[in-house]
Amino acid sequence: MTKTRIVLADDHPIVLDGMRNLIQAENDFELVGEAASGLAALKIIRDQRPDVAVLDISMPEINGIVLCRRLGAEAPELKVMVLSLHEDRAYLNLAMDAGARGYILKTSAVENLVNGIRAITLGGTYLDPAIAHQFLSGKRAAAKPLAYGRAMPALTEREAEVLKMAALGFTNKEIASRIDVGVKSVETYKARGLEKLGLKTRAELVRYASAQEWLNF
Repeated sequence: MTKTRIVLADDHPIVLDGMRNLIQAENDFELVGEAASGLAALKIIRDQRPDVAVLDISMPEINGIVLCRRLGAEAPELKVMVLSLHEDRAYLNLAMDAGARGYILKTSAVENLVNGIRAITLGGTYLDPAIAHQFLSGKRAAAKPLAYGRAMPALTEREAEVLKMAALGFTNKEIASRIDVGVKSVETYKARGLEKLGLKTRAELVRYASAQEWLNF
């Protein structure tokens, strides 16, 4: 029996442990590598040439969206499943536009990961049932234009740093840990930055970040 060779990448050990258990319980799956960062995942995928890669959307060093785009150019035969905490249409669209074949919420990975991997291995697309309607209900809603070209107060270096990380999917607590400040400070930087840019929702922030190529490093 030919097994589906899989690489898992997530910087949360508990999530990685859970996915490992799910994969190892299937006789037709073979786990060939694990990573806790985007760079480590890229190296393992280059070395192991798996059939499927399950990538956390907000890993350190290289996030899941950028890695998905990169792998699309380097290994077009690879099937990528994006794993995310975010139900927002903006993140779902980013993942699919980057070439992902599937998108699963971490909150429902236990129920959906195995089925999702089987679906994309067979050449299909798999979207978490909780959010599939956002992508499949007719045409994707046209994004409300944001006036990126208008004069805006300049962001401070810290405000820009926090907003970039927030757009990549990091939580306030994770951002605070990475830049060594308190969570309250992160909330303040984020609020100030959003106000300066005239942005109100996470979806607007992600669209702005994409337009500014913050997500393309």
